[in-house]
Amino acid sequence: MSVPTPHAEALARIPVREREAQILGSRTRYWDFGPADARDVVVLVHGYRGDHHGLEPVVAQLDGIRIVSPDLPGFGVSTPLTEAPHSIEGYGRWLAAFIASLELPAPPVVLGHSFGSMVSSHAIAGGMPARALILVNPITTDPKVAAGRGITGLTRAFYGVTRAMPESLARVWLGNPVIVQFMSMNLVKTPDRTLRRWIHEEHHRYFNGFSDARTVAEAFDASVSTDVRAAAPRVQVPTVLIAGAVDRIAPIEGQREAVALFPDARLVEVPGTGHLAHYETPGPVADAIRDFLASLPAGTPPGAAR
Repeated sequence: MSVPTPHAEALARIPVREREAQILGSRTRYWDFGPADARDVVVLVHGYRGDHHGLEPVVAQLDGIRIVSPDLPGFGVSTPLTEAPHSIEGYGRWLAAFIASLELPAPPVVLGHSFGSMVSSHAIAGGMPARALILVNPITTDPKVAAGRGITGLTRAFYGVTRAMPESLARVWLGNPVIVQFMSMNLVKTPDRTLRRWIHEEHHRYFNGFSDARTVAEAFDASVSTDVRAAAPRVQVPTVLIAGAVDRIAPIEGQREAVALFPDARLVEVPGTGHLAHYETPGPVADAIRDFLASLPAGTPPGAAR
């Protein structure tokens, strides 16, 4: 029997509107949570092979804030890009066009988790308007070496072989439940057995929600092509990094070094959690987000719209 979703009741109390937009050839589906006239608007960018469900434990604790949560092109129920590559630059172009399509009265706060931290930071560094930037478990260490060269090499090989496979075989290969379970067990840090089981179930439910194997491989290449540090000096908006103290994918030492590269940034360390802070410690993550939003001026900061 499945473990009940821990945040289900809290999330159900938040109004949500399901919508879609055509962006660079992608039919992008998104979920618009909270009051439409909220003071704070936050646009989410989820991690690699995730979808909008992954950040819902945090969304559930941010009532009163308008949160726009899309599935990235090629993942969840959004179709792939046809007018841009599935690269950091391509996803950045998509993000800028998606936010523009919302026709907001002012630039929003942008939140990126993991892979989304690279997309969002590079997009803002490249000139995308934003009020501020929130990075959860940001990739601040070279992704080709952070988890170890051996593991990274095996992972690259795992995704690389799919390029020569027929789509049907590639889907079976990518969706191997043993591989998904191994990945999940390697990431989870909480000692709470019930929570661990629920996280594993979430990964089995949503990790294989992708459009096609080619897009998965292209996005993987993007995920190891750069990191947040390359964009940090050009991010001219207030920024907060929310990091897991025992994150193996994005080690805390790299977070402490990277925060100094931003013109205006702070670091919040969440003890006892790793790369799944949004699953394991959504309360502290949400508290850090609320504190950061409360520190921002109500208007658009200088440099946010360039």
